[in-house]
Amino acid sequence: MAARSGSLPAALRSPAQIPLRPLAGSAASDTRTGRIPLADPRPSVPGGFPAKAFAGEVVPFSVVAFREGHDRIGAQIRLTGPDGTTSLHRLSALDDGSDRWRADIALDAQGSWHYRFEAFADDFATWAHAASVKIAAGVDVPVVAALGRDLLARAAADTRRPAKERAALTALTTRLDEADAATALAVATDTELAALFADRPLMSLSAETATQTIVVERVTAGVGAWYEFFPRSEGAKRNKDGTIASGTFRTAAKQLGRVADMGFDVLYLPPIHPIGRTHRKGPNNTLNAGPADPGSPWAIGAAEGGHDAVHPDLGSLADFRAFVRQARKAGIEVALDLALQASPDHPWVAAHPEWFTTLPDGTIAYAENPPKKYQDIYPLNFDGDPAGLREEVLRVVTHWIAQGVRIFRVDNPHTKPLQFWEWLIAKVTAADPDVVFLAEAFTRPAPLRGLAAAGFQQSYTYFAWRNTKRELEEFLTGLATETADYLRPNLFVNTPDILTEYLQFGGRAAYKVRAAIAATSAPTYGVYAGYELFENVARPGSEENIDNEKYEYKLRDFAAAETAGDSLAPYLRRLNEIRRAHPALGQLRNLSVHWSDDDSILVYSKHLDGAFTPDGVPDTVIVVANVDPHSVRETTVHLDTRVWGVEPGALFEVEDLLSGETWTWSDHDYVRLDAFTEPVHILHVKARS
Repeated sequence: MAARSGSLPAALRSPAQIPLRPLAGSAASDTRTGRIPLADPRPSVPGGFPAKAFAGEVVPFSVVAFREGHDRIGAQIRLTGPDGTTSLHRLSALDDGSDRWRADIALDAQGSWHYRFEAFADDFATWAHAASVKIAAGVDVPVVAALGRDLLARAAADTRRPAKERAALTALTTRLDEADAATALAVATDTELAALFADRPLMSLSAETATQTIVVERVTAGVGAWYEFFPRSEGAKRNKDGTIASGTFRTAAKQLGRVADMGFDVLYLPPIHPIGRTHRKGPNNTLNAGPADPGSPWAIGAAEGGHDAVHPDLGSLADFRAFVRQARKAGIEVALDLALQASPDHPWVAAHPEWFTTLPDGTIAYAENPPKKYQDIYPLNFDGDPAGLREEVLRVVTHWIAQGVRIFRVDNPHTKPLQFWEWLIAKVTAADPDVVFLAEAFTRPAPLRGLAAAGFQQSYTYFAWRNTKRELEEFLTGLATETADYLRPNLFVNTPDILTEYLQFGGRAAYKVRAAIAATSAPTYGVYAGYELFENVARPGSEENIDNEKYEYKLRDFAAAETAGDSLAPYLRRLNEIRRAHPALGQLRNLSVHWSDDDSILVYSKHLDGAFTPDGVPDTVIVVANVDPHSVRETTVHLDTRVWGVEPGALFEVEDLLSGETWTWSDHDYVRLDAFTEPVHILHVKARS
């Protein structure tokens, strides 16, 4: 178990943070509305759910604390790790008028951590401040010296202090006996003495908050590069009669090297189960499927089995386990779709009709999301037999965990009761804390956030529809601040359901821009296969690709496209290399939006203090993106360089991690971004010698 404190971003930094070993003199605990009120502790989650972090995440712990008058206070956090070890960390005042105190702490151990904030009257700081003001003005010098003497004597008498320290304090006490103004001022402004009392403050009042919990999950719960493909398309071949033979787990395994080479470490598979035949969908969501049409994998269930079976065309359960093992060897973890719905042919329909909605005419209601209709899918109804249904879902999830799956991408979780997800995720993660659930929650903000608070480790977001500079500034800032204590975004740039107008009409520059922003603004992002081939033709009137892979096999030659220079794969590969090389990009809460004079030039940075990097060197990445994919833009960007410890006006070197070019920058810099060549700068701020 470890908890590492680090300094705040320079723009927020006040006195250095020192691990605190308090020695409370006659401290008496106040109520939270007493002499030292404490308010708005963070992290916090709506509804009283525990906050979330991933192992190694730098968490900003903060609280509002103040007292009457001008006397000084101090604040600290008492942190207890999963192994029961307790540590104390001093908080620094933000000095922005908010009375907020903060410490950035990296939580390195997986498990439940408990914390509470404490505040106290800092007697030495109060005296030292008053003394420096009064002595300099020649006011009440003898009284001030006598008060300092009594304070130091009180500290020297505390047997919990080291003997050497007590002796030094006693000597200073003697110096303050009948001290002149110069001597008294020297004691009051002694930096070593101030550091001593910062380490072991002298308290006369104290207050504390209630104890709260933050659950630290494994790194993959918060950091990852995801890639999605349909295994039935990987290795699929066209027969002489024009039909297509399905790919299998074995042929799909041959693509693992390609995915790993691009730098992706999570491979998400759409449902791999038997597909129903009743009302099977044909190409482009038509209702006239032919005998060779494979149907939608989300129409789960047939005579061959349901959610615990694999489609016979893909292979056997043993073949799937072998695929998972091969992926692991390639450095890839397999994520499996959990879609709680059924085709009319699913075994559940006959065995448990109470799990579905029966209409007045006796038929079972099929799924709808107007204007979309899914005649091949029956949604589940949790009202008829909630206990039986939830136990069956738990059985299904446990079954796939036994096959080696530890990540589940959950389809449309907002159409199921929130209480059910809270129960299921808690039940599963209590038995196996490594299991991760990703919510495909394209819904209203309240249910999206509610699912995250209730336990989902990750969530799809509205990223695909946030494309302008202003939209992205607001959206990314919200992810890094407003919801960061519990909602971890997975910024997929496209999905089988989502081909936005920005991608349809933005050309190749749009594909670069969206990938670069997704890969650098959040620690987890994803790409659906075909993105690297710039597949941008939509089915008329929709946001879906024409000839959508949900309803048919997709034959692609990724290698030929890359050989011909007609692939985004090298760009994605470079983005993932940059992500691995720069720990600042592996954090969510450290994003700062900066400014530009152009309405289409987005500017933000990610900074990580050296206290939290593997080599102890601070890491700062600046992203400048032209979000208009049809233009060449020239403008000036304006940076708050204090975020990474550079004073305004000072010069520093940056290297473009995409082009390799280097420049000398300051807080105001000219940029030119040509969408038709390179629409994005990803700049590394070089360490100053």
